[in-house]
Amino acid sequence: ELLEKVKKGGGENAILRHTQRNKKLFVRERLRLLLDDEDFLELSPLAGLDMPYGDVPAAGCLTGIGKICGVWCVFIASDATVKGGTIYPIGVKKQLRAQEIAMENRLLSVHLVDSGGAFLPLQSELFPDKLHGGRIFYNEAIMSAMGIPQVAVVCGSCVAGGAYVPTMAEESVIIDKIGTLFLAGPPLVKAATGEDVSPEDLGGARLHSQVSGCSDHFAPSEEEAYECIRNVVSTLNCEAVPEEDRDHESPLYSPEELLGLAPLGYGSTLPVKLILSHLVDGSRFLEFKATYGTTLVTGFGHVEGHLVGIVANNGELAHDAALKGSHFVQLCGHRGIPILFLQNTAPQPAGPASISQAHSNRLKAQASMMAAVACAAVPKITIVIGGCFGSASYAMCGRSFSPNFLFLWPNARVALVDSQQLPTVPAAGDCTGEELQLNQLKAKNIFACFICNFFFTALLFLFKPVLFSALCRLEEESSAFYSSSRLWDDGIILPQDSRKV
Repeated sequence: ELLEKVKKGGGENAILRHTQRNKKLFVRERLRLLLDDEDFLELSPLAGLDMPYGDVPAAGCLTGIGKICGVWCVFIASDATVKGGTIYPIGVKKQLRAQEIAMENRLLSVHLVDSGGAFLPLQSELFPDKLHGGRIFYNEAIMSAMGIPQVAVVCGSCVAGGAYVPTMAEESVIIDKIGTLFLAGPPLVKAATGEDVSPEDLGGARLHSQVSGCSDHFAPSEEEAYECIRNVVSTLNCEAVPEEDRDHESPLYSPEELLGLAPLGYGSTLPVKLILSHLVDGSRFLEFKATYGTTLVTGFGHVEGHLVGIVANNGELAHDAALKGSHFVQLCGHRGIPILFLQNTAPQPAGPASISQAHSNRLKAQASMMAAVACAAVPKITIVIGGCFGSASYAMCGRSFSPNFLFLWPNARVALVDSQQLPTVPAAGDCTGEELQLNQLKAKNIFACFICNFFFTALLFLFKPVLFSALCRLEEESSAFYSSSRLWDDGIILPQDSRKV
């Protein structure tokens, strides 16, 4: 339901205004004309929902990975039906993530620009810091120096800082009567100089393709613009991906059954090997150290014909399990084998065990595994299939350990602590050691009894609503949808689609 809502951009009225009054193509239609006739991977489609400043469907832009003329590329396409293409902080974050993926994987980057510039009321969250809007242009320069091609289409308004995106690209196309490119639009020119000027005269397609030279190609229509970009891509001397001729077996157990097998949390008793039997080719899995550290499952398997090392939680990440994980990750690093992490981490138990020698040993082992994961110079993909709690999630290549991609199943929970682990306020009838001492004092002194009862009742009424509020907030903020809307991951995927992704 949420995905269908996001696919409508700014809503049906906004799409009608965009396509009929403004005579533009909807962003998804643009991608259909640009990309090859096959499925593409859309990244973070639920970003921007339920933000403090309101809903910004898909963060106002579509990003993903697809093919153009057989060449893999990362695309960043503005959706002008969402807030008129205005850039919000979450939109900047989404574009930076797409550029990061392009740099990590050395993929061609394609920009479809149709933006009204930054949302000025939130300029403090958009402009001044290192990873704010200006980083987009910095990344373009760095990618150019790395030899990563970048092309752009000006398919609408391109105002203020956004005007640098096409001008810093290797080649750009601007569309007649639709594309405009300027630092300040006609209203600001009127306010500053009193001069009336049309968008076309100020920064239209003919001006930039014939006079300023900011654009390299002139396109009479959108259809011709995307055909032009496809032709440009064919001249970039990028090798098209060869058709894969490797045969791979389907799992013996249908991946469609994963929807019913998804664990509801870290406490699930469902063995992770059952999930693996629905993921790996032929349901064949060569387990590493099968009888040691059994709360972590490690081993080798093939997914869609690709050999991967698999590290999967099967309970608490204890001392033996962490040492086993560290050993296996180092093996994958030495052999150059990509690693797939299936994360369902358990919060560390509180109580006397937290200061025991066993707990200290576990911390040391987990630290060793964290170091191994951080230093493994192989592709790493993390899928959170259940809980993502505490420091154990770092050892399982959580977001802060920079996996190449991180996806969530819809049932995933992401938080420092699980709401079920928070202490609860004791009921009035519960009697602890301290309360027993208070009761003895009450028997000796009526006044003391009155004071103690007064303060106990006051504390109960004061802290119980606070704790309840904290629990509710933690429960809300740990949901997969809260995480994905803030780009803490690369998107929510259905369990049965895990092999395809």
